[in-house]
Parts: sequence; C-alpha cells; structure tokens
Amino acid sequence: MIHSYSVALTQLVKEFNLRPIHKATDYEQINITVDDISRPGLQLAGYFDHFEPMRLQVIGTVETTYLNKLSGDERRSIFDRYFSYKIPALIISRDLDPLPECLEMAAKHDITILQGSETTSYIVSSLISALKVYLAPRITRHGVLVEVYGEGLLLLGESGIGKSEAAVELLKRGHRLIADDAVEIKKVSSRKCFGTAPELIRHYIELRGIGVINVAKLFGMAAVKDSADIDLIINIVPWRDGEAYDRLGLENQYTDILGVKIPSLTIPITPGRNLAVILEVAAMNNRQKKMGYNAAAEFTEQINKHFDSSFGQSF
Repeated sequence: MIHSYSVALTQLVKEFNLRPIHKATDYEQINITVDDISRPGLQLAGYFDHFEPMRLQVIGTVETTYLNKLSGDERRSIFDRYFSYKIPALIISRDLDPLPECLEMAAKHDITILQGSETTSYIVSSLISALKVYLAPRITRHGVLVEVYGEGLLLLGESGIGKSEAAVELLKRGHRLIADDAVEIKKVSSRKCFGTAPELIRHYIELRGIGVINVAKLFGMAAVKDSADIDLIINIVPWRDGEAYDRLGLENQYTDILGVKIPSLTIPITPGRNLAVILEVAAMNNRQKKMGYNAAAEFTEQINKHFDSSFGQSF
C-alpha cells in the first residue's frame, strides 16, 4: 500500500519566516501534499492547461512587474480566475507588497497570501528541498544506524546478535549513533535514502543486561546525530560452517529499500571477532569504492597478471 504524507502550512510558515498577509478561514488546517512549487507566470498570462493547483505558488519580481503593466480590471480578472482553483497558498517573495486586486480576490476565494524576505529562487529551492523530506516515502526497519567516518551504516540482523553492542563500541571509538532498534528510512531521491530515529527513542540505546542508556548524556552530544544518509547496509549473521562467504569482495551486493539499491555486505560473526573494527574497515572501504578505488579488483588484476606472466615463461 502506498501511503501519502503531508506537512502543515503553518509549519512551513514558521520554518521559512513567512508572514501571513491574508489568512484563509482554514489557514490552520491547510496541509501541503505535493513536493513541488510553481511560479505561475503562464497562469497570470491566462494559460491554465496542465496547471497544478495543489502546489504552493510563488511569485516574485518578474510576475509582479508583468502584473503592474496591466490595468486594474485585467489584474482583477486574472486573480479571480487564478484563485478559483483553490491553491493552498500564494507566497510573494522579496518583501514585495501584494497588489490590491490580489488581496481583493484572495478574500473573495478565501486564499492564503504569504510574504517572504528572501529571493524567489531561494524560496523555491529551499521549499522544494524541505518538502522532499517532509513528504518522502518512508519505511521503518528493525536495526541500528551509525555514522562511521562519514558513512551511514545500517546494521541489520536478528535480535540479540550484537548490533547495539557493536554500536556502543563504535561510540567509544569516536563515531556517532543515529538510531537504535527502530530506524525510520525516507527516500529523498531516486538514488538516496536517509535514516533517523523515532522521536520517542532518539538518542537512546538498549543493552541487554544493562538496560536503556542515553547516549547523548553518557558519551556527549558529539556522539549522536539526528539523521544520516544510508551509504552501506551490513547484514550481520551467525557464522555457519560450510557456508560460502565472499572472501575477495568482488561480488557487488545490493539491498533494495523503497526502490533504491543500496550497497550491502554480509558479515558472519563468531565469539571473539571484533565487529566494531570490521565495521570501521567496511566504512572506509565503501568510501574508497565511491571515490573510484576498488582494492579487490586491483588485487585480482595483479593475480591474473602474475599467472599470465608465469604461464608465458613456462613455454
């Protein structure tokens, strides 16, 4: 089932320091459900084909200059038709004053008018970035999310296998915790997911035999982070004799989350194996791969050259 999400207009108004010039009667109940913004240049010129009235609308210097060249009756007619589509809100950038006809028709159609100080392009790009996060598809996974050397590692595995213990060891080594037990994952683009912790359990971690600890208070605020991109998924599994494990690292494994393919590794563990050190090496190796260097591929190439050379000398 595909879930849709929304964000309250009042929250965006507060976050982006927007000022209400005219509030619709349902101002407190308006929710934004579309993660895109429109600049209604064509609509103000009378073209409404393919118009998306569910989007937030932003006008700036270009639109205002065009409208000022029209007569009052023409502006009134344009805003009358424009606001009849019941847009969620119109934002006017650069502290530009709304035209009288705009306010008149906003009152007629019960439309919210907002004013912002920033440039039009800044308001549009910032709002789109925020809406991509607020309205992103999401899923909750049982696991631990830590940031190691700037790489977001999502640790997965059956309950009691040692994910939280490994996270604590990483915290002692200077890395950071994002989420323990439940990881909220959001898809912010076709190539990227990021994770965070539910508000109720943020900064807490559970250790069997000890209980729940507050990481921020015990290790300091430098040991926690509210969110991080998921760069690598680590599947932690018990070691099984006879199981075939990748020893060279040539096989590229991926885990699909919300349609995004994220690199993944399967790490078998046995008692006494230092999982924290292995996770640090996995993070650094993944970072090297993203920068274009693959140690496994280089090693294999050297082996092949060696045997090719030895084979040639034997004849």
